[in-house]
Amino acid sequence: MSGQTFEDYMKSTIERGMNMKDEEKLYKRNGILYSTIMSPPENLDALKDLEGREDDVMLVSYPKCGCNWMLGVLRKIMTTCGYTLPEKHPLIEFYSPDVQKTVAEMPSRRLLATHLHPVDIPVSFKTNKTKMLVVFRNPKDTLVSYYHFMNSNPVLPNAESWEKFCSDFMSGEVGWGSYLDHILAWEKHMDDPNVLIVTYEELKENLLDGVKKVADFFSFPLTDEQVKVIAEESTFSVMQSNSNYGKMAEVIFRKGEVGDWKNHFSEAQSKQMDEEFKKKLSGTRLGAKLKYEQYCQ
Repeated sequence: MSGQTFEDYMKSTIERGMNMKDEEKLYKRNGILYSTIMSPPENLDALKDLEGREDDVMLVSYPKCGCNWMLGVLRKIMTTCGYTLPEKHPLIEFYSPDVQKTVAEMPSRRLLATHLHPVDIPVSFKTNKTKMLVVFRNPKDTLVSYYHFMNSNPVLPNAESWEKFCSDFMSGEVGWGSYLDHILAWEKHMDDPNVLIVTYEELKENLLDGVKKVADFFSFPLTDEQVKVIAEESTFSVMQSNSNYGKMAEVIFRKGEVGDWKNHFSEAQSKQMDEEFKKKLSGTRLGAKLKYEQYCQ
């Protein structure tokens, strides 16, 4: 996307999606599905050489867990602290090999993000002690948001029926793989001083605290007044009207509600997710942090 604005890039990407058959929009690599348009094999091949830096600001989240919302917050924090950020979307797996070379030459501090499973994040980010903000959302709302995203984003195949998507999501047959596997993998990093795990729900409940916690984690010196302004400018409705995303704003920022899953799940589907969550995450600290009983039952 070098040489074009973010909005132009989004437009051309949507056009490519509209001219591609649904069955061609995802491909499998090491057992996980990825977007053919956004994350082709050459992007992922080149990523192994991308060097993380100790002062990088890295956001990690599974799709539809609040990634774009938190990117907006991080952008505001960094620009408030005097950093000039490029317009391009910072998801590293969206970068072509050429763009990755440009990113390698960018001045510090860089804002980067990824939906990748932790084992697929370039190893240099761990060895160079890059700090990572990891955002999780309750699995039922994540599934609902992902379903609507598939049906309104031309870059991804149509999700077909709700029943089929529900089943695909629970078995990990969706872009970027199984969400519960992502959660389980991050359980091992709960005590890592370079990892801050927050939830979508806690951010919705108290964004002011969330902004302060994130700024402190990345060592950004914000005053209480600056934190307050950033929180006020980062509500869901403000983000949804962000012109940077053009027509994609309504696709990316749909409802932003907690509990919308109750309008979609049948009793059987709800029970199935409860069982899957219990099987994989029962007794884990990260499972407890997600407050599954409060938000999903």
